[in-house]
This record gives sequence, structure tokens and C-alpha cells, in this order.
Amino acid sequence: MRARAVRSGLLIALLAAPPAAAEPDGAALFEARCAQCHGQDGRGGPGTQAFQMPMPDFTDCAFSAREPDSDWAAVIHLGGPGRGFSPLMPAHAETLTAAEIAAVLAHLRSLCRDERWPRGELNLPRPLVTEKAFPEDEAVATVFANTNRGGEVVSELLFEKRFGPRSQVELSLPFVARERPDSSGSWNGGVGDLGLGVKHAFFHSLDWGTIASLGAEVKLPTGDDDRGLGKGTTVFEPYLAWGQILPGGAFLQVQALGEFPTDRGIPDEFQLRSALGTSFTLKPFGRVISPMVEAVGSWAFVGGGVDEQWDLVPQVQIPLNRRQHIRLDLGVRIPLTDAGRRPTRFGIYLLWDWYDGGLLDGW
Repeated sequence: MRARAVRSGLLIALLAAPPAAAEPDGAALFEARCAQCHGQDGRGGPGTQAFQMPMPDFTDCAFSAREPDSDWAAVIHLGGPGRGFSPLMPAHAETLTAAEIAAVLAHLRSLCRDERWPRGELNLPRPLVTEKAFPEDEAVATVFANTNRGGEVVSELLFEKRFGPRSQVELSLPFVARERPDSSGSWNGGVGDLGLGVKHAFFHSLDWGTIASLGAEVKLPTGDDDRGLGKGTTVFEPYLAWGQILPGGAFLQVQALGEFPTDRGIPDEFQLRSALGTSFTLKPFGRVISPMVEAVGSWAFVGGGVDEQWDLVPQVQIPLNRRQHIRLDLGVRIPLTDAGRRPTRFGIYLLWDWYDGGLLDGW
């Protein structure tokens, strides 16, 4: 009798309870709110003809796969001006719930059907020294300058071009200015050793938060070694790069690199570089700030022995514009070994993700 009463009470409670809210239909929301401009298939709709402006093609994986959900969510919430795009893109923060925006994003993700392309969430912040695993379209200008132990300024112009879903080619052109060792106060300066490189991401998983790449660079002896501007020989540098998303917005990047000169009078070298950092915003959907610290170890095989060196590189990456495709990184490379002989170096780079817009766009 008591058991029947309990069951009857449970049935009454279930019948009286309000029905569970249905999961938002991302495709229906996209058709109702977005298709007029973006098209039902995501390739651009009739509204764009009146605006006379090109629209993104969400079915094009070369565009859509490289963008993280956070960037698209920011544009949906804030509208185009929030990230330096057209004001014709309205803000939906007051008209769509967080669950509805998530459903629209899930629908947009379904339009790219080629799973070979690594997702933009795996495009971790670029450290000063450690090579990223993610293939990228970027131009980067980097400068390292000694703050003690003699004058030296080494700058590098780097151009990276992605091809295919997972690969990248790059060209690096260094410029070296170094104080003469004869205490005359004069400097040598000129072009260093030109670098040609290639990189391929052989594994990526958004579920695991992991991306891994193999790459190689050939440095040609274009710098004058008699003036200390180059090594005077071709150097082959194969490497393995790995990136890992960690909980709480943190990330880890690791690169294992070998340097093998063709001149056997110059020692081979192995380097292990790692960068641990985190990313945060000062306000929702604001600019992403990424403090990092790198540990850089090197082992030069000299005369049957090994010369081991370690450096620590604390730094911070800061976006300069609203679109966040122009970024600045500031850091200091501090020697942990032979600090009485090796210099502390100030480092800075200016990064332009040119696929996302021009230098003057998005401010």
C-alpha cells in the first residue's frame, strides 16, 4: 500500500513538472537570424548584394577551420565593430542566449566537412623562441638585443605561408649588428644566414587539445662569417613541435631541435625549447593577453664533450588592435648557466596574421 502511494506521488509530480527545455536548433536559428546575409548554406546570402560587401564562406575549411569558437562568439555577441569588422554585422548579445549562440556555432562548424584541417583552438600563442606546431600565415619581425656583455642586436624578418590543410613554408632573413671585439667601439653589421623551412602537422585532435608537427629548416651561408655575421656553412635543422591545451586557459608548447652543419669543424647542437603560459581577457570577449615563460636548453657536442646551456625567457604577448591579428610580444632571455660570461638579452616581436586582414584593418 505504501509503495503504491509512493509511486502514485512520483507520477503526479512528474506530470505536474514543467517540460524540460528543448535544446536550441542551431540550423533553424541560423536560417532565421543569419541566412539573409550569410546564406542558408553559409556561402553568402541575398542581403550581401544590397550591402555590396563580400561575406565569409563558412563551408571553406581554409577560412573556417583556422578560427577558434571564441573569435566567432565575440563577433556574435558584440557585432562586427567588436572585432574591427563591418558595423553591418549586428550584435546579438541581447537577442540570443548563450545556449543559442553555442548551437549556432555548432551548426557553423558542421559546414566544414574536411577533418584534415586543424582547428583554430590549437593555434596557441607564439613564444619568442619556441616554434609553434600550428601551420600559419604570418609575418613576424623579431629583435633580440644584448643588455650587457658586449653589444649585439640580431633581428629577423620571417614570412610564413600555409599550403594545404596541414603544411607551411617559411622564409627567414636575419640582420646582425655586433660590436667589434677589438675595443674600438665600432660595429659590424649586415645580412645573416638566410633560412628556408617547411612544416607539416602530422597529428591534431581538438578533443585531446593536442597538435604535433615535423619541420625542417636549411640555413644558407649568406652572412659574412669573417665579420661574425654568419656560420660560414650550410646548417640543416630538423625539429619536432608539439602543442597542448591545458585546463583553465593554460597551454604548453615543446620543440626538440637539432643543428647539423655541413662543415664538420663546427659542432652539432641539440636544443630543447618549451613554453608554458596562459591566456585571459580583462573583460568578456576582450583582447586576449598571454603571459608565458620559456625554458631553452642547448647541448653543443664539442671535442668529445658537451657544452650545456640553459636560458629562461619570461614574456607577455599583447594584441594591439581589436581584431587581434596584430600582436606584440615582450620578454627577456636570462642565462641560467655561465651568467658571468653570457649576456642577458631583451626580446621583442611584432606579429601580423595577414590572412585575417591588412596592417591597417581591425583597429
